[in-house]
Amino acid sequence: MITRRHFIRSIGALSALGVSTAAYGVGVEPVLRLRVTRYHPRPRQWPADLSLKIAAIADIHACDPWMSLERIEGIVARTNALKPDIVVLLGDYVAGLHHVTRIIPSREWARVLAGLKAPLGVHAVMGNHDYWDDRTVQRTGRGPTMAHRALEAAGIAVYENDAVRLTKDGRPFWLAGLGDQLAFLPARRLRSMAHFGADDLNATLAKVTDDAPVILLAHEPNIAPRVPARVALQLSGHTHGGQVRLLGWSPAVAKQQGIRLAYGHVRLKCDLIVSGGLGCSIMPVRVGVPPEIVEVTLGRTGPAVS
Repeated sequence: MITRRHFIRSIGALSALGVSTAAYGVGVEPVLRLRVTRYHPRPRQWPADLSLKIAAIADIHACDPWMSLERIEGIVARTNALKPDIVVLLGDYVAGLHHVTRIIPSREWARVLAGLKAPLGVHAVMGNHDYWDDRTVQRTGRGPTMAHRALEAAGIAVYENDAVRLTKDGRPFWLAGLGDQLAFLPARRLRSMAHFGADDLNATLAKVTDDAPVILLAHEPNIAPRVPARVALQLSGHTHGGQVRLLGWSPAVAKQQGIRLAYGHVRLKCDLIVSGGLGCSIMPVRVGVPPEIVEVTLGRTGPAVS
């Protein structure tokens, strides 16, 4: 039998656990932790003898105090230390929070991201918050966003339903970037409408003009069930791994066509890797999914070559 004293002690212990978990989720994991998560997938469409190391950065959500310029500088330095062949930025650069002390202007965080270095360059797509935060783009119904322009001004290539042919060790591959799938909020009088996007998967892949393998950058992983086998690898962010993740499951991430595309490596027609990202959205809390830089190695490992 549970005595009154034991009951009170149990309640006190649970309360202390709740307070300590909340403190960790707000003050430690989202701010102080940073890990590198490594994947070595073997897509059927990717030649085994074509080695490529990719560093992927997602969901920065630049703002003080949660994602300061100094912290972004640390992320840039950690990414460069991986010595990737190519760096990809997967969207959501602007703040996704209201609980901030300063919204960092696009030109400032873009200037820091310009410090990223890789032999095959730095390549970016936009995220939903980059669109939602831009009132002019929302009013006119078209881009480019302020974030897009800031990255281009900093010398970083930005893709919206476009593709580029790159070469590693004399071997070609395609890098395709999809427009954001949740880009435009409905007008106030049409609040019952769903979000609608700037994405065009068919037009993007139509720009691939030979049989070289394809890597697709898409901020949201939602489109993965529609991506054809022509694509070897899709890289996405957006979910933050659920931001709160317990025992491998996140209640915040809904299923897409019966598949929970929340985090990690999933094999569909193409391989999909979803980053847990770096910043926070809605609330500055992370539990069970520390901020991460994703390193993906395709083919056999080897030194980076310009």
